[in-house]
Amino acid sequence: MKVLIVEDEKTLAYEMEAFLKKGFYLCDIVHSFRAALEQLELNTYDFILIDLSLPDGDGLEVLKRAKKNNPDAAYIIITARTNLKDRVSGLDLGADDYLAKPFYLLELQSRMQAIARRKFSITEELIAIGSFHIDIPKRMVLFGAEKIELSRKEFDLLSYLLLHKNRVLTRVQLSEHIWGTFVNDDYDSNYIDAHIKNVRKKLNAWADTDWLETVRGVGYRIKK
Repeated sequence: MKVLIVEDEKTLAYEMEAFLKKGFYLCDIVHSFRAALEQLELNTYDFILIDLSLPDGDGLEVLKRAKKNNPDAAYIIITARTNLKDRVSGLDLGADDYLAKPFYLLELQSRMQAIARRKFSITEELIAIGSFHIDIPKRMVLFGAEKIELSRKEFDLLSYLLLHKNRVLTRVQLSEHIWGTFVNDDYDSNYIDAHIKNVRKKLNAWADTDWLETVRGVGYRIKK
């Protein structure tokens, strides 16, 4: 998943980035109001973490504008402010959670995972799809008691499609949210097709994967 960190305390921002990368998140960092708006014009994100006290503007305004360009993102306000009015305002504007400084990075990760579970209606530890079960936090694909080995990007592709099941995801979306890059044409997106082919090959050795659908000329979808 792709994360935008809007935080003017550079040490904290880079600590957050390093920690989240260990959890296989892709992170972009900005330190100002203006840079946040510029980044939001160019990219879409799964999570946006916003400090309210920016040197050249208010994080609440970033949140308000971000919701227009990234309506599907999850938002967490991160701030040292203790004012209840700011907290209520952020939640009213559509923030999913509020984290007061100082905080533990494990708490941030836990809150992001909780938001993802709510957002994607994950109620079980193991998600069943076809004849397989997927444990996203543990990054495992199981056929019965057998663990199927996928590469990091193969698992990221499969789990991201699963979280957005029944929704067609374009090659552009998959490239941006899993590789952090932007593809312009079919030639550039061949590596995505190759990874999907590898996923199918590895899973088909155990059971059918007709639920992993190619939508010709568009992208891919997992059908429930």
